[in-house]
Amino acid sequence: MNAPHFTGASRRSFMKMAGGLVVAFHIPFDAMAAEQTPIAKGASGATPEVNAWVVIKPDDSIVIRIARSEMGQGTLTGLAQLVAEELDADWSKVTTEYPSPGQNLERKRVWGSFSTGGSRGVRESHDYVRKGGAIARTMLVQAAADAWKVPASECVAAASIITHKPSGRTISYGKVADAAARLTAPTEVALKDPKDWKLAGKRLARLDTVDKTTGAQIYGMDIKLPGMLNAAIKDCPVFGGTVKSFDAAAAEKRPGVKKIFKLGDTAVVVVADTWWRAKSALDAITIEWDKGPNAKLSSKDIAATLKAALDAPEAVVGNANGDARAAIASSKRKIEAVYSFPWLNHATMETMNATAIWTPERCEVWTPTQNGEAALAATAEAAGLRAAKCDVYKMHLGGGFGRRGATHDWVTQTVKIAREFPGTPIKLIWTREEDMLHGRYHPITQCKLTAGLDDKGNVTALHMRIAGQSILASLGSTLKDGKDPVVFQGLNAPGPEASIGYSFPHLLVDHAMRNPPVPAGFWRGVNLNQNTIYLECFMDELAHATRQDPLAFRRKLMAEHPKHLAVLNAVAEKIGWNKPAPKGVYRGLAQTMGFGSYVAACAEVSVDRKTGKVKILRIVAATDPGYAVNPQQIEAQVEGSFVYGLSAALYGECTLKDGQMEQSNFDTYQVMKLDEMPKVESIIMPSGGFWGGVGEPTIAVAAPAVLNAIFAATGKRVRDLPLKNHSLVKKA
Repeated sequence: MNAPHFTGASRRSFMKMAGGLVVAFHIPFDAMAAEQTPIAKGASGATPEVNAWVVIKPDDSIVIRIARSEMGQGTLTGLAQLVAEELDADWSKVTTEYPSPGQNLERKRVWGSFSTGGSRGVRESHDYVRKGGAIARTMLVQAAADAWKVPASECVAAASIITHKPSGRTISYGKVADAAARLTAPTEVALKDPKDWKLAGKRLARLDTVDKTTGAQIYGMDIKLPGMLNAAIKDCPVFGGTVKSFDAAAAEKRPGVKKIFKLGDTAVVVVADTWWRAKSALDAITIEWDKGPNAKLSSKDIAATLKAALDAPEAVVGNANGDARAAIASSKRKIEAVYSFPWLNHATMETMNATAIWTPERCEVWTPTQNGEAALAATAEAAGLRAAKCDVYKMHLGGGFGRRGATHDWVTQTVKIAREFPGTPIKLIWTREEDMLHGRYHPITQCKLTAGLDDKGNVTALHMRIAGQSILASLGSTLKDGKDPVVFQGLNAPGPEASIGYSFPHLLVDHAMRNPPVPAGFWRGVNLNQNTIYLECFMDELAHATRQDPLAFRRKLMAEHPKHLAVLNAVAEKIGWNKPAPKGVYRGLAQTMGFGSYVAACAEVSVDRKTGKVKILRIVAATDPGYAVNPQQIEAQVEGSFVYGLSAALYGECTLKDGQMEQSNFDTYQVMKLDEMPKVESIIMPSGGFWGGVGEPTIAVAAPAVLNAIFAATGKRVRDLPLKNHSLVKKA
């Protein structure tokens, strides 16, 4: 393979762009207090050019620079559509590239946040990327007007062509780019009303599809640099364990092996001329582990700890109104259920990897990352250098799902290994087993739900006690008053992020934090996933216990939540809820609000009465994201989220035995197969006035809709996942 070619990778190519328009504008960001020393000059001696969102070359080709990461969700295309819309660009001439976090740091974060998670790619940056396009258009029009010596108000732009309306004269963007670049950028620009969009809001083809289809797309694992060495690593499989000793005498004599050493207290590394030689040598090393205090810890132990916490006297309140405890105590009827949710691995198809070059003066890293700035911080710390002396070149991700966001342990490892070989490129690739055993797992929790009802079957009070891990605590974040707000996703009071959607006269949602020594992390959908299962399945339990239709039961509690109700009504109407299902087909509902969007789903399933095998036939999903930038991408995201969510519901769990995870590859961590995928029908119903995310919200409604349909089919209530652990055979 030749040296890597990928957009945004070369600082020198970034700096040397000439003969075009560079549009820059400053956004005041205060989140990153970091050094502002200029990046070192490249070999060509070129100094950094003015920062830009939009570059227009003389041949009219357009480069739109996007800071957010592309990991299959379509962020590059969606954000490029927003910029191109305000630019009035010819979409056929648009390409994209990544700026680097080092450049962003030097230019006082002109590109804003590089973090791509929480379904925030579009919803958090739509305003300022649109302004980037609008500023560029304004400058181009002004440059043309100046050349024609006419008022700019007489000129209009469309599809990369500027027209002087009175005379009919036209000129392309590329012809006026140089002149426009010399103008002072306006500080205020008007953005288009979404009703006037021509590119945004349309089902445009993704910009990265062709390269992915032809194999031209370069991922982190594809990087190959001159003189590069390869590293393989084996970390202690027991959480909290260390390396006691290792015998590398035989492995050191293997062909291509350059060095074998211990990395920190926990891992052994082999560096060789090829990765396979490094990995094979590592497998030949006898390592004795000090398994530490968790050597005998099991999932059973953790489950017992969480179960006890369900009745613990102390808990942090996430959402409350009235006096739920008193109302439940005095209620005519009380219904209680306990649910649980397991650890889950991200299981990205591309395992963790990075390539680094370290010298005492500078460190550069190539890696797939969801947060270039966090990767840069990890690089600088591991390199022992100031951030201004480092940079990270982002690659397209072969899967992220949250694993490549908050923590960059693989980057830290790569840089530390590279320090053993100054000036030599080092590529570290984790094996699948290493990736599975050293993840940042979806947190494990249990939930006790208790409802009080009056004599008419109305819910008078609800208490949800969550017991389990805090992601923020696991990441070492500071918790205010002991509260992790992420725990309560989907269960909050009405607001812009993740609200409960029901009005109860008395409500208490609290959390008894229990953090086992298994590292937790953000997993696609995060805590909205299990919280929606807990609430929506329990709502079904209450409906059936009071002999009410599940849809009608929900509607009574949703009168004050019209957007929640709208998506629920949409799926019910589309599925034909009020009409009998085909024989042998059963239905289930679920709704939630998360990541800024309102979503609902209705599933149709069948269950073989003899074998208990579940077939998920169809899911209708509705999404109100406020604005729909690319409806086709939203549909693809909904479908993809169901693959991820249903894989977890059917098969996903990571279990602990003797202090380590038992699942180490896809033979023990199964995902859905193609023939198991249901038909998915998406209803996109943007109501305007807000910007919601689309990558994660619908994942949360897939499992509870299916679980509720399974209950309708079998009368069996599944309260702990995955489904593979349950028999759904109907007893005679």
